[in-house]
Amino acid sequence: MKIPTAMTRLKGFRFPREIISYAVWAYNRFALSAADKWHLEDVVVPIGVTKHWLWLAVDANCDVLDILVQKHRNAKAARRFLTDLIAHFGQPRVVVTDKLRSYIKPIKHLARNADHRAHKGLNNRIEGLHRPTRKREKLMGRFKSLRQALRFLTAHDLINTIFRPRRYRLSALSYSFARSDAFDLWKSYTLEMTA
Repeated sequence: MKIPTAMTRLKGFRFPREIISYAVWAYNRFALSAADKWHLEDVVVPIGVTKHWLWLAVDANCDVLDILVQKHRNAKAARRFLTDLIAHFGQPRVVVTDKLRSYIKPIKHLARNADHRAHKGLNNRIEGLHRPTRKREKLMGRFKSLRQALRFLTAHDLINTIFRPRRYRLSALSYSFARSDAFDLWKSYTLEMTA
């Protein structure tokens, strides 16, 4: 990553802008998540004429850990999704799900020490994350194939994290700086990929 040498210091932050931009770049490039509380959710995604299920996992900071689109919504599908998650991020401390019974056995076998909380109200954090996906899906006129859906969803979640900072936690000036930093970061990504 090429960082400009003369960057002004961000107001209210202790470290120079170069260090902050590098940390943000590394976080988004390598999916560095330190949270051990996961929220798991599955939602129906129509692809063509068949129903598919979008399995989504986020951490306590609402950062997307992983997504998976599958044809089934059963214990085998939940096991496959959870196996990939644990392989990438290690064992969770807490797993929050809705009341889908398919989660029970895979969590019990794969994450033995995790506290499994199955309650519809506890998973509200992840319910709102489907809105941007649904909006884009509607604009695109639905997904035409499984490959297109996977390609779009994996890119969309990572990009959405960069370009949509948590507005409710930031002042107007900080939000403006965060958006401009996101666009600068995106320009450096595209330069790196084309070089």
